[in-house]
Amino acid sequence: MMAQHSLFAGLVVDEDDRGVDIVLVGGESFYVVDDDGFLRHIESEHVDRQVLDQLQEMVKGHEDIISEGTMKMIGQEDIFTKAAIETSLQNMDAQFDALLQSGLPEDMRAYLGMMGFRVVINVHGEVLRVEQPGAGTDPGEEY
Repeated sequence: MMAQHSLFAGLVVDEDDRGVDIVLVGGESFYVVDDDGFLRHIESEHVDRQVLDQLQEMVKGHEDIISEGTMKMIGQEDIFTKAAIETSLQNMDAQFDALLQSGLPEDMRAYLGMMGFRVVINVHGEVLRVEQPGAGTDPGEEY
């Protein structure tokens, strides 16, 4: 499967905090990292899956909290909504595959950018960190 969209277009930077360009080559999307004048083309799916995997790890073990918060946010606190949300959380891999094909809506990427969401990669396309300034830990949470 080739990714036709870079999910995090405009939100990916290199180690020197420079924005990473996006190009389509043969219908496949690539992040382009400037490595001292050499433009490295990294399959966007390679980077995007790393980010999605990190986000999925953050969700694991917190499904109840997430479903409760989501139900309150949308104003539907019933057993059917809870079941639908929890099923969605359990089937994230299939949803990620669909997301890689359809891409994130532009307004969603803009919102993530305004919230300070950024992905920092190296010249090989390895995600060094995902910055989410608005997503702190709960005050009572211990590690």
